[in-house]
Amino acid sequence: MDKKKRPPKQKIRGSMPLELAENLRSLNPWWRGEPGLPLPAFHRWPFSKLKNMVMGGLAPATILRGPRRVGKTVLLRQLVDMFLREGISPSRILYVPFDDLPTLVGLQEPVLSISRWFERNILGQSFNAAAKAGETVFLFFDEVQNLDFWAEQIKNLVDNHAVRIIVTGSSSLRIEGGRDSLAGRVTTLDLGPLLLREIAELRFGESTEPLWPDNGLDHLLKIDFWKEAVNLGQDQKKAREDAFAAFSERGAYPFAQQSRAPWPEVADYLNETVIKRAIQHDLLSGPRGRKRDVELFEELFKLCCRYAGQAPGAHVLVPEIRQALAGNIGWNRILNYLRFLDETLLIRLIQPLEIRLKRKKAPAKVCLCDHALRASWLQESVPLSAEELTANPHLTDLAGHLAESVLGYYLASIPHLDVAYFPARGIEPEVDFVMTVGTRRIPIEVKYRRRIDYHEDTRGLRAFLEKTVYNAPFGLLVTLNDDVTVPDPRIIPISLSCFMWIR
Repeated sequence: MDKKKRPPKQKIRGSMPLELAENLRSLNPWWRGEPGLPLPAFHRWPFSKLKNMVMGGLAPATILRGPRRVGKTVLLRQLVDMFLREGISPSRILYVPFDDLPTLVGLQEPVLSISRWFERNILGQSFNAAAKAGETVFLFFDEVQNLDFWAEQIKNLVDNHAVRIIVTGSSSLRIEGGRDSLAGRVTTLDLGPLLLREIAELRFGESTEPLWPDNGLDHLLKIDFWKEAVNLGQDQKKAREDAFAAFSERGAYPFAQQSRAPWPEVADYLNETVIKRAIQHDLLSGPRGRKRDVELFEELFKLCCRYAGQAPGAHVLVPEIRQALAGNIGWNRILNYLRFLDETLLIRLIQPLEIRLKRKKAPAKVCLCDHALRASWLQESVPLSAEELTANPHLTDLAGHLAESVLGYYLASIPHLDVAYFPARGIEPEVDFVMTVGTRRIPIEVKYRRRIDYHEDTRGLRAFLEKTVYNAPFGLLVTLNDDVTVPDPRIIPISLSCFMWIR
């Protein structure tokens, strides 16, 4: 038998495969004095904060975490563009999108290998020598979560070299695991879909200052803060309602709001680039290369869309999954796959509230990243604006569940805020969400309908407030419309759009 010819050895340029070196040069055109991709003028809310963290933050590395297609890569490119316009030498900036480099295959330590190659071939001196001369190097590593041992490589860099690093990722667990090993060396910033104020600016050119800038959680414990939020929402009513109508129509993904394409085209794009990309790329491979079940992921995500804003347990999900996939799939496996979906940040699983170190044995509440993903995956649009629901009253109950899902994901995305829900306990009724700040709790009930029955619709809030052990100074009633009043001074009615308008 003839021996097969061995492939020719790959050419090496500075200990780097030639194809990879050429790809890196192509991805960093500023090294050649050429412009990068055209970028949107609109900056998402973390832009200035991210710049300050990179330029002078206490930690040498910053992690920007969020689901796919919310604008993490655009933020990195905008930062690179600003650094170049501010006079930073192009040879001090490296950008690497690890998600789109097939030539990485076979490279054992890609982060370190690429950094060493950049140091020798582009910077022309060591990182430490550049820093000593006052010319610190900036390394931008995009979508690192699928690299093996990425955190250890970042740790090696920051422990031994005076560099500033930004890392992005779309998997919460993989990024969290890396952050644990980078304790003291990294600061984390979460980026979700567009905030309501960002939609107002992006779509209508309405730029306004938020009532609650990113400066701690103490404001949430003050009843006057929420009264002011209601008043500010009224003062800026047109901008708020226009933005909420746009959000109701197309959700909060930047592409969906920027594109003028028909909704079916936008929906296909969201399915392919957000949902399927997360399932087939981020979740497909488990530990030791074990392949996961794509069909189970897709069917389970469909059920998450169907039961968004609700807490479906084993008695709901197991029979539906078994019927859809014609297999004997158990609850533990389904629960693990739910947690995997939570890792992608496509959903947030809101757990039942722990009281006196005891957690009620209840399933988690499922909250979607964006209701537009439900519309695209199920091919069923449900409006959230009052005007559209008036024209489609048969969708009110479903819109109520989606409003709860929207609020749950919104709350879970607030940095350092503990969010749970309160399942019914004996004679105590359920409360949709509970915010915990320190030792205090704020119960939140969502009643997303045109008419509010004070006695019936506030039962959960009043029962929670009357239990002194819960330490709740007041409660929030989240509604569809702005004109709701309740006689109990401990309960503040606030529309969903006003609530979302505070950030």
